[in-house]
Amino acid sequence: MKPTRPEIDPRLDTLLRHVLAIGAALVLLLPAARGFSQTLGWMPLWLLVMPACAWSALHRFRLPRGEAEEPVRVQRPRRRAAVQARRRPPSLLRRRHSQAA
Repeated sequence: MKPTRPEIDPRLDTLLRHVLAIGAALVLLLPAARGFSQTLGWMPLWLLVMPACAWSALHRFRLPRGEAEEPVRVQRPRRRAAVQARRRPPSLLRRRHSQAA
């Protein structure tokens, strides 16, 4: 049995759509709405992106994927079949040469 999806409040849906439409009109018509504010930051973020994210979350839409983006594949480390090789002790010649410098 599929879990039932709770109903969306139509007042909240209408409010978010209106806020998104007003934000889009402000960004398109007012050059100041395309800029940066010291108190709020980048204005199109608050006028377009945040209401769009809230509306998307309300309807539980999936986030869009890029065309070039491929699914991430997890690579597991290979297990070695044999014992790991051991290092040779350093030769005396190398040790004497490094001490001379």
